[in-house]
Amino acid sequence: MNILEIKDLKVYYMTKNGPAKAVDSISFSVEKNKTVGLIGESGCGKTTTARAIMNFVKEPGEIAGGEIIFNGRNILNLSDGELRALRGKEITIVRQEAQNALNPVMTIGDQIAEVILEHERIDKKAAWQRAEKQLDLVGISHKRAKTFPHEMSGGMRQRGMIAIATACNPDFIIMDEPITGLDVIVQRQLLTLINDLRNRLNLTALFIAHDLSVVSETCDEVVVMYAGKIMEKADVVSLYQNPLHPYTKALIHSYPSIRGERRKLKSIPGSPPLLVNPPEGCRFHPRCEFATDLCRTVEPEIRRINGHSVACHIVK
Repeated sequence: MNILEIKDLKVYYMTKNGPAKAVDSISFSVEKNKTVGLIGESGCGKTTTARAIMNFVKEPGEIAGGEIIFNGRNILNLSDGELRALRGKEITIVRQEAQNALNPVMTIGDQIAEVILEHERIDKKAAWQRAEKQLDLVGISHKRAKTFPHEMSGGMRQRGMIAIATACNPDFIIMDEPITGLDVIVQRQLLTLINDLRNRLNLTALFIAHDLSVVSETCDEVVVMYAGKIMEKADVVSLYQNPLHPYTKALIHSYPSIRGERRKLKSIPGSPPLLVNPPEGCRFHPRCEFATDLCRTVEPEIRRINGHSVACHIVK
């Protein structure tokens, strides 16, 4: 059963030169108790997609079309009161850069308790006790509950964000590059924690990243985005063993493999296009070594090929 279904979603940012199509007609779903990875280069629309799911898009941005169906309800049709009840209780988000996301004048315990008090009929003492248990759950001693964010390390702040996000046992959690900017040892600790919480809490999640190795360890399925479009969708094993879209192949070849054969890394030439005036046809064609005249003029439709959903003219 799908807990989340995104249908033909469009998110545009208004500029003096016209709309920047940050997310342009994308569709995918997330099955209950599964984790879907959303990957791609910076500026490809991953975080904008996350903000749209939470209905956080504000001017100059706007959700220009589509549906976001969560547990049978279209989030885009909910009132402000219904959204307030939904966020933090049913859908939560772990943002990148926890230092900026956490309230600097509140202790971490107070911030966890605040979410619990907002959504549950419980007194302050019981909420504080729950907050302490949340800290223990994510590997921070409950004795640190009265600690302010600036007194915590980067890894501890991210654990604190996860504690806040899971405080009310949400149905769905978005993790927006939760390990970005942390050293590799702390990254490993957080990934272990995330996988442990997935199993213990039966979490359903959308995991946003640009690091393919992280996605391979945490996700069941992968959605590859480029320039506001979906290039390929597949289960994580199939995608890594047999990528079909040239962009997916290029992403995989740009990262080293610890266990695979040694090979020279290959970067992707150029950079993602400006989305105010994206290329005609396939948006990846200016950087694709296999591009044909058809790729330059006609936008490819997503087709099912060998268990993958892929938008490419040259894949047969």
